Amino acid sequence: MAPADETRTTAGQPGLRERKKRETRVALSRAAIRLCVLHGWDAVTVDRIAAEANVSVRTFRNYFAGKAEAIAASHLERMHEVADDLLERPAGEPLWDSLFHAVLGRFAPSDGSEPQNERWREGVRLMLAEPALAGEIVKANAAAQQELARAVALRTGTDLERDVYPHLVAAVVAAGSGVAVERSLRPEASAPLGAVLAEVFEQLAAGLPVP
Repeated sequence: MAPADETRTTAGQPGLRERKKRETRVALSRAAIRLCVLHGWDAVTVDRIAAEANVSVRTFRNYFAGKAEAIAASHLERMHEVADDLLERPAGEPLWDSLFHAVLGRFAPSDGSEPQNERWREGVRLMLAEPALAGEIVKANAAAQQELARAVALRTGTDLERDVYPHLVAAVVAAGSGVAVERSLRPEASAPLGAVLAEVFEQLAAGLPVP
């Protein structure tokens, strides 16, 4: 039997080994995004991503089949974090307020860790338009919605298997967040992502009334 710190702790939280694997996965994904945004899709190889993350190509292959999968992994990781944050919000807080704060904290962190300059936005637009990435984004989004639905079910006391509600909420949050990201990346965008997310969630919480 593996020691507790290598897999899961007795409290059910990820152990040291699992945390390190997750950290490596995240580092590789962020390196792939950073390089593709700054240098263009065709200029980035698996070897270059591995070097940027300070690991071997073999280590990269242990986690991802290619750079498209590595890039898409960041979306799944971010939604994992949104789900975790949702479950940590105050119990009496309205669900849509909790969802907004969880999404805002991961999509538009206040620490400035998400670049907002036009060069970065243009690079992200070009990267997301890459056909090779489309299929991986679809798969990552499906997995992300399932993870968020699980958190919504726990938060609301609904049944993940029988009730449509947690899955509907997760799908709406994913779609709304996607709309906010797309609008904030437009060349003519005047509002930062956080402001667009606030508008999106305000309308979702109100039931999308007709303007």
